[in-house]
Amino acid sequence: MAQRVIMYPKEWDTTTQETPDPQIETSKRLLRDAAKRHKVMLQPVEPMLKFGGHSMFPLAGLLSLTAYNRVIHLIPSGLVIDTSGLDHLFTLPMESDMIGISAGKADGATSPSVVLLKPSKDAFRTTMESLAGTKYDEDEFLSKMPLLPDLPEDQVHVVAKTSALKLENDSFNATAFLESTSYVHMSDPETLGPEFDAPKESIASSIPKKKEPIKAWQEVHERYRDMRMEVCGLDLEPAPKSA
Repeated sequence: MAQRVIMYPKEWDTTTQETPDPQIETSKRLLRDAAKRHKVMLQPVEPMLKFGGHSMFPLAGLLSLTAYNRVIHLIPSGLVIDTSGLDHLFTLPMESDMIGISAGKADGATSPSVVLLKPSKDAFRTTMESLAGTKYDEDEFLSKMPLLPDLPEDQVHVVAKTSALKLENDSFNATAFLESTSYVHMSDPETLGPEFDAPKESIASSIPKKKEPIKAWQEVHERYRDMRMEVCGLDLEPAPKSA
């Protein structure tokens, strides 16, 4: 079974603020719950880059986890439905230290929804040296990563993207989609993330037009909301007033 790891800023363990930051305190509570209830390993990390006085924790830092042969990072926000396709990635041949798995037609295959890494000291050093002194941008970093399309394994798909549901035709089957997808990357450019309780009128442009894709889109968001409450004890966040 793959080890589940959550990395968090080490400074959270040493903060001496008289008035604790409520968001950090909530995050620390969720970390404790994840370790206790779901056997997740917690790993504090130091900042790996500094720019303009700000500490940064780039995705490339996962290459430092040399205790693992492979590391899979799921681009948030999203919903894990079936891990079988993700397990397949642990045996996928890799010609580079990092590759992205794309949901394909969702975004023209320009951005990964899942990142597969092969940690090593050399890969970590080389990558971090290339980023030193730069104005690091995670989206730009991801866009330059070697990219593979979704890899079907016995008709189980590794990743799908909610924005792609708008592109599906009449042959699409919501039940089959929900039974055969490992990870749904919930990304709809026109709207806020799924963690927000956005007004219906603000998400209308993201909802597919056909019956079966609508069913899949709504089911994914309902499951996400339910799991957010069940696992984290959190309701959806209020939408920002400016949205």
